[in-house]
Amino acid sequence: MTQAAQEIAQLVAKLPPSERLLVVESILATLDKPDPEIEAAWAKEAQERLAAYKRGEIQAIDEKDVFGDLEE
Repeated sequence: MTQAAQEIAQLVAKLPPSERLLVVESILATLDKPDPEIEAAWAKEAQERLAAYKRGEIQAIDEKDVFGDLEE
């Protein structure tokens, strides 16, 4: 970590938790930039899956079957 980053981290560590969370969210927002190619690929995939479902080529899976283990 650079000296500047260390100094910033020390300053942030002195803030109240709610303000530290805002700093973290602000930093994360700068890292989470959507990639138009990936977004387009996911949109195409979703459209193809929906079309296949409507044609009866694939079936839906019940939410409880997908997420059931997570609740336990």
